[in-house]
Amino acid sequence: MKNNFRYCESITEYKRFPTREVFVGNIPLGGNNPIRIQSMTTTDTMDTIATVEQTIRMVNAGCEYVRITAPSINEAKNLANIKKELKRRGYDVPLIADIHFTPNAAEEAARIVEKVRVNPGNYVDKKKFQQIEYTDAEYNAEIERIRERFTPLVKICKEYGTAMRIGTNHGSLSDRIMSRFGDSPLGMVESALEFVRICEDLNYYSIVLSMKASNPRVMVQAYRLLINKMIAAGMNYPLHLGVTEAGDGEDGRIKSAAGIGALLEDGIGDTIRVSLTEEPEFEAPVAIAIVNRYKERKVSNPVPPLDESVKNPFEYSRWATDETASIGGTAVPKVVADLSRRQIKSPAELESIGYIYDEAIDKWKLTDTAADILYAGDNLIPFGSPAALKIMYNYRTWKKLEDRTSGFPLYTLNDYCAADEQSFLLNFVSAGIKSLSDNNFEKIKNDRTVVIILETTNTNGAVEQRRFFFELIKRGFSNPVIIRRNYGGTPDGLILLYSSTDLGFLLIDGLGDGIWLNSDKESPELINRVSFGILQAVRARISKTEYIACPSCGRTLFDLVEVTNRIRKRTGHLKGVKIAIMGCIVNGPGEMADADFGYVGAGPGKITLYKGKEVVKRNLNSDLAVEELITLIKENGMWVDKD
Repeated sequence: MKNNFRYCESITEYKRFPTREVFVGNIPLGGNNPIRIQSMTTTDTMDTIATVEQTIRMVNAGCEYVRITAPSINEAKNLANIKKELKRRGYDVPLIADIHFTPNAAEEAARIVEKVRVNPGNYVDKKKFQQIEYTDAEYNAEIERIRERFTPLVKICKEYGTAMRIGTNHGSLSDRIMSRFGDSPLGMVESALEFVRICEDLNYYSIVLSMKASNPRVMVQAYRLLINKMIAAGMNYPLHLGVTEAGDGEDGRIKSAAGIGALLEDGIGDTIRVSLTEEPEFEAPVAIAIVNRYKERKVSNPVPPLDESVKNPFEYSRWATDETASIGGTAVPKVVADLSRRQIKSPAELESIGYIYDEAIDKWKLTDTAADILYAGDNLIPFGSPAALKIMYNYRTWKKLEDRTSGFPLYTLNDYCAADEQSFLLNFVSAGIKSLSDNNFEKIKNDRTVVIILETTNTNGAVEQRRFFFELIKRGFSNPVIIRRNYGGTPDGLILLYSSTDLGFLLIDGLGDGIWLNSDKESPELINRVSFGILQAVRARISKTEYIACPSCGRTLFDLVEVTNRIRKRTGHLKGVKIAIMGCIVNGPGEMADADFGYVGAGPGKITLYKGKEVVKRNLNSDLAVEELITLIKENGMWVDKD
């Protein structure tokens, strides 16, 4: 692969990106080792027994490493008691100390646990969210100040055989980094590499790197750019993957799978943590389910090779297409609902895909997650369908319609080219990777009535479908494309994770103008909900309130799960509003940059409210804070009453 856009071993064949092996206790990661699973405790680190018991639950759930916060030197010292009690109970799991603002705590912890995590944005560096211009001399002076303060930790890690994760968070870049690189993936990468260079100058290489963000698009770009920079510098450090502040429930799982899976598909990642606003033992099973898909990745059909991406993998841009009947162009990606396996006898059956019929006034009501296209197959709709819903029929059934403007045909490629009748407005044409070598394929090029339905049966289907898109771009096609995936043989409960990975992988790069999920196991309501959830997670289409909620840890100053549910109950109808719910100050203000409003723990029983990065109300009593948040949303004109 050429170097300009290089970030993985191959963009058409599944290969792990080769990294050095780093030992974390007696469990190594990187190299030829399996992708490791980890999570983080939420207990008070000073409560030894509670932390030990939660750690045991996490290990029993599948965690291979357990991270514990050490916000001060007292918590760092207590890691020794936690470790001793774990060993007394027969558990020798490697522990990781999570450090942010306290170098002395890191130095203490590095003598006790197997790994320390430092965040370069707030370890010694400054973060006051001020725009400061640095001259080169001033910038270099700050680097030397960091070197002086960081060096003792590196020397301790070398002496004790302790590994280190240098973990950048998008929400906590320092003022210095922001002033030179902006709030960008490049800023995230440079923030980490500054610390790596100091480590290398001291001949210390037991390093793991991470580039975490609450926005999967930013997160994926940052990891890719990091690898590109590492290759250029001759580095090969293993990577810890995670989408930070992913939230809870389906949304948290969808966002995590979209971001983490998009990297795993390209063979990137050596250890992962799924960050959910739930009890930490619920995280490992999700992570394991995501990773298991790649243990023995078998490709049913090789994907035609390609040396380099035809799109810049480090910047987001939506691929350019013509708009056909509100599909493609600048229109939001569409959702296809498949009801072809059932007889649709009454309007009530469309409620599962977001359409509610009011018989009294003979009108349809659309929810915010109403599907855009209904695939009816060979089943004729016996009632007047909603005007906003396009009905797709198999070609031969469409030909039988008395009014052919009431639906649109789905063809195979050959049927379309041989058909004696086509819709003057919209024709769906099924195609796949083999279609690229079919002479008929060029006949649909830039046909302003054709939307391509992209199919695959390959076990490496996401990569195959990306290859299809790249070929369209190379050949100058401008037809919109709807991505179709069939999950009929997927194990129970995994369609959410698999589809989020497969579709997120493409949508994060701006590929695709719609999605179509198939499953004979899951309900249409779930499929429709997941489809819209995927589009929201990758910022392709906003259909509901978004919550950027941290997963809790020992620094958390309130019950995150309970408060998140309270806020969700009050604000869940605010389509498009982004609310960040942060347990403490560590990433709080930084992640406000990606949210409209922020609810951040400021002390025991105290909450500070933000609008963007700006503090609006400080140190509110927690029992009043949710109401004050509602008031803040109203004052900024973003509140609407529930129907």
